[in-house]
Amino acid sequence: MEDTQENIQFQVTNELLENVQHLIANNDDKPLKTLLSEFHYADIAEILDELNFEDAIYIIKLLDSETTSDILTELDEDVREKILENLSAKEIAEEVEELDSDDAADIIGELSEERQEAVISQIEDEEHKAEIQELLAYDEDTAGGLMAKELVKVYGTWTVAGCIRRIRGQAKDVTRVHSIYVVNKEEKLIGRLSLKDLITAKSEEKIADIAKDNVDYVNVKDDAEDVARVMAKYDLEAIPVVDDDLTLLGRITIDDIVDVLKEEADKDYQLAAGITQDVDSDDSIIELTRARLPWLFLGLIGGIGAFIIMEGFQESFNQYAVLFFFTPLIAAMAGNVGVQSSAIIVQGLANDDVKGSVNSRLIKEMLLAALNGVILAIFLFVFVWAYNGEMDKALAISVSLVAVIIIAGLIGTFVPLFLNKRGIDPAIATGPFITTSNDILGILLYFWIAKLILGI
Repeated sequence: MEDTQENIQFQVTNELLENVQHLIANNDDKPLKTLLSEFHYADIAEILDELNFEDAIYIIKLLDSETTSDILTELDEDVREKILENLSAKEIAEEVEELDSDDAADIIGELSEERQEAVISQIEDEEHKAEIQELLAYDEDTAGGLMAKELVKVYGTWTVAGCIRRIRGQAKDVTRVHSIYVVNKEEKLIGRLSLKDLITAKSEEKIADIAKDNVDYVNVKDDAEDVARVMAKYDLEAIPVVDDDLTLLGRITIDDIVDVLKEEADKDYQLAAGITQDVDSDDSIIELTRARLPWLFLGLIGGIGAFIIMEGFQESFNQYAVLFFFTPLIAAMAGNVGVQSSAIIVQGLANDDVKGSVNSRLIKEMLLAALNGVILAIFLFVFVWAYNGEMDKALAISVSLVAVIIIAGLIGTFVPLFLNKRGIDPAIATGPFITTSNDILGILLYFWIAKLILGI
């Protein structure tokens, strides 16, 4: 593309895909290379995601490893899996040798253990091989699984002049230098140094004298979500990773954290929608069914429960048929209020904004639900009275609505807090779980209060 703005606005058009497919069909390698050279590797990955598998493989084998290695990191997981299956261990090794250690470990980690060993054995750079093997030993959802080994590290005893000479050799292996990390002779992290501080300092000054010792860091065992919270809280572009002895092991950059946040958001969104596994629209019918069926089954059980409750109040229906017609309204309001309450709590837990005791949260939600319930109940009371002409029925339905809204709000607040305390993802509480439970409880409460007020 001619400039950054055009690159930002890039879209895979049918015309572009047809041009690429035409060049592939005619084996016009040189024009194809020229065409693709105009795009960022992320744009090329988007093109490959739209092509059929054979054409995608053709492009991967046509371009140089320096380009295709970056393309592989941006591909849709399913497309990348198919491509890796059709590359030899040596070809994959050539690709990962061009990547930073964290990206290389991510790609190799998607292979079977047997293929992992075969690929690693083909990596010629022994240092890079050792770094990848170290990263593969960490759980992918920890700081160790996110970190890269590439960083710029200096010793506190060095002078500024000596430091500048030495970091030139280190910096060539680092895509972007966010900070320079300062260690002692035991390789323990003791501070950090910005490029500005380095180039403005006097040549004879010691690094230890100009380094900042209040450096933020994470432990290699920390959960990926906790790392994301720390980096978001302090607006960090990168953060060092240490072990229990404060030995510097690597660094995590903001691009890795963006991926973590996206994956977590996708997972929470699917949980809230009642999908229990990480799936997408291209997965098989069996995989999609397995992910969706558990919560659909819960909804079915909830519907049966509502039927049993309503059947138990059949006598009330016979005397006051109008109660039956407002049942869907009561159930819908209970479900909606519960989802609203739980969504706010889940969002607060995700952002670490939920403060104070559980009791204070429940009292606040009860007051909020009561206020909303009264306002809605007044409107409903006027409607039922005007429609039916009987004040006692209008009162019974309206009072029931207030009670149902209060209870639904309390449940929607308490459940995600309870799940979070038990180490269960509270996003579950924003989906069918809350809706179904509140539907059943709301209907039960509705008929019980109506029966009490009407003296049935």
